[in-house]
Amino acid sequence: MSLLPPSLRPPRLAARLRQRLASADRVSLAAALVAVAAGLLTFAIAATVFSHHSANHDEGVYLTQAALLLGGQLEFHAGPLADAVHPWFFIEDGGRLYPKYNPVPAAMFAVSMGLFGEPRVTLAVVAAGNAALVYLLGSMAVGRRAGLAAAVCFAASPMAVATSSAFLPYAPTTFLNLIFAVGYLRGVRDRSLAAAGVAGVAIGLAFFARPYTAVLFAAPFIAHALWRVGSAVRRFGVESGTSTPRAFAALGRRALGVGRSGELPGPIRRNGLTALFGVLFVGVTLAYNVRMTGSPLTFPYQVFAPMDGPGFGERRILGHSVDYTLGLALESNRYALQEIATRWFVAGPLGTVAALVGGAVAAYGWRASGDPREPVVTDASDADADPAAVDADADPAAVDGGDEIGSSPGSADSRAFRRLGTLLLVGVAVSVAVGNLYFWGTHNALADLSDPTDGLASLFGPFYHFDLLVPLSVFGGLGVAAAARALSAARERVVESGASPTVASAALAVVVALAVAGGGVAAVDAAADPMERNAAVDEKHEAAYAPIDEATFEDGLVFVPTPYGEWQNHPFQYLRNGPGLDGEVVYALDRDPVENFAVLDAYPNRTLYRYGYQGVWTANPETRVTPKLAVLDRRSGAQLDAETTVGVPDRVVRAQVRVDPRRGAAGGPDHVSYTVSDLGDSLAVDWAVTPEGVRLSDGAAAGAPEAAEPVPFDPEGDVVAVTVTLVDPTGATFTYRQEVTVRVTEDDTVEAVWPPERSTCRLVTECGNEGTYLPDEPQTHPEWVVFETETETSD
Repeated sequence: MSLLPPSLRPPRLAARLRQRLASADRVSLAAALVAVAAGLLTFAIAATVFSHHSANHDEGVYLTQAALLLGGQLEFHAGPLADAVHPWFFIEDGGRLYPKYNPVPAAMFAVSMGLFGEPRVTLAVVAAGNAALVYLLGSMAVGRRAGLAAAVCFAASPMAVATSSAFLPYAPTTFLNLIFAVGYLRGVRDRSLAAAGVAGVAIGLAFFARPYTAVLFAAPFIAHALWRVGSAVRRFGVESGTSTPRAFAALGRRALGVGRSGELPGPIRRNGLTALFGVLFVGVTLAYNVRMTGSPLTFPYQVFAPMDGPGFGERRILGHSVDYTLGLALESNRYALQEIATRWFVAGPLGTVAALVGGAVAAYGWRASGDPREPVVTDASDADADPAAVDADADPAAVDGGDEIGSSPGSADSRAFRRLGTLLLVGVAVSVAVGNLYFWGTHNALADLSDPTDGLASLFGPFYHFDLLVPLSVFGGLGVAAAARALSAARERVVESGASPTVASAALAVVVALAVAGGGVAAVDAAADPMERNAAVDEKHEAAYAPIDEATFEDGLVFVPTPYGEWQNHPFQYLRNGPGLDGEVVYALDRDPVENFAVLDAYPNRTLYRYGYQGVWTANPETRVTPKLAVLDRRSGAQLDAETTVGVPDRVVRAQVRVDPRRGAAGGPDHVSYTVSDLGDSLAVDWAVTPEGVRLSDGAAAGAPEAAEPVPFDPEGDVVAVTVTLVDPTGATFTYRQEVTVRVTEDDTVEAVWPPERSTCRLVTECGNEGTYLPDEPQTHPEWVVFETETETSD
């Protein structure tokens, strides 16, 4: 027996879906198709172009936070290992690690991560939802056909395509903002408390996700809501014969249930409910701040970087700081808007022209008849589906309990409602453009203002302006609808002039086909460059992570390098720890030897690995590295004896053998060395590690007895370098370098992490990852290079 209620059982749901599809008109079906296509495209791009994540390392932050939420945690509890597992953009507080970002976007990713084991499902749902919501919003403001075109404009915009396909917060926050906008307008149009409540919840969640973004989007709606509430209070005062302040006080008593009962006017009830839910989530946000930072007014990002928020003057995050002046803000944001208009909106400049045409059409319709969509609508078939449209400026005589009475589509009331919709969209555009002047994030994302291929904005567009795509798309949709209407009118005039209807229709079809083809080519061309750049980044990541993808970890512990400083997931955001730091694989930073031994002691029974690479890791996708994943072992005994054999080419005249610890200790030399002049095609070097230090065992035999003396190292943990430097007659050198991590244990034995890290360096004796030795990649070093070390321990 099914536990589901009858209305939710699959056969009933399928029947209801078939009913809806059967009753849906072509525009609704087309809008649904656009939304589904947007979701599928987003999922496909996320799984291919961003298969190993993007160059924006915020992705790793949100996915790590999502995993924490699924584990019922808001933070890592790493204790003394906090520095070894410290993720990028996480704050360390007494062994506790928590993210600087609020958890709403991560929670959205966590839903599909928990349900399907695939967080990209959330990306697809959000992309589809945004397209559908833009259609609904456009339908209410400028008509259903224009709304359909608006959905296409939004879904096909390169900024929407790229940003929606990565685990970033901008598209999910816009999703919440759009729910708010649609709910707010439906609350006005339908006098619906439920829609007003949904709007409040949505904008509250958006505030919890990204407070500044939500405030900028909601600002024109808040202004309109205050105006409507004020109008209702004044109207109530006129009806009751009292002053506005007394009317306000009387309505306040009604709201609190004090004195005589009475119903509040509709605008006050609806906007009050929206505000109630919105403020409730503001409270949740402040409570989260208390939980994470200890203060309701201190956001986690402020703890991470106190000078990273909105404002002018000195702005700073980590080692990067800027004197963010109004002039710099104007320059950066002008460039960002230019980039959106020419590169990141659908079809580039062509789409922007369509939006400008749509704005002009709306302004003309507003002046001519009071209806912004009037030039593109000739009958009621293009009206929004619900006939209960409401006049925001209704005559006070037409008031029932302080609310307005709607009328049928095409009436003065409907025109006023559409004026409201377009006016609010213009308000959003102004608010987003002006409000972002006050935040330096756009300047950072753009990097070099003279180079559109530099910075994160070159990969995702000026994403802090992501909400600007909404009004651009709606007015772009209106422009497309106006163009379609103009073509249809032209066909009618041609037929009226005596031309054959068949010929006129064929000519119209050719023009439409050319326009669609041209728009499609422009749209693909606009999206191609950023997609190619992101694909190049992913190809680099795919090659770099190949050994990880090929490995099967069971209780593994992997040490990872720190090219950008001591941060997990920066840049290696593909290598993330689980919430308990106890999964099948744990990643730890390869740092100081004492700290590395602390990690090893905390995970004594795991299989050890070291992830490394040959090359220099940079943000440039053309700069590749050759990766390696080495299996490690912990070896211990009273003494560790090793023999290193290296290859020697013919032209070498001498070799210098040297040993020196990184930290060292008192009681002996800081290094020893000897020189070998009689060389063959290889050279064997014996060396040993004891509790007293590391020594070159055959130093005396080479004529340098002092080289056989032990060089003391830090018994708590040290890195000992053994180098063999080959010198040719011109003085050019080639160095074999190996570094072994060692310590002295409590029972006075030596412990070493084996094998050593090996590198080969031209002209210098130390070259880091650039010279990493890859024995299985012979193309990475000269053919005469041999670098082998054998070891044994003695009790």
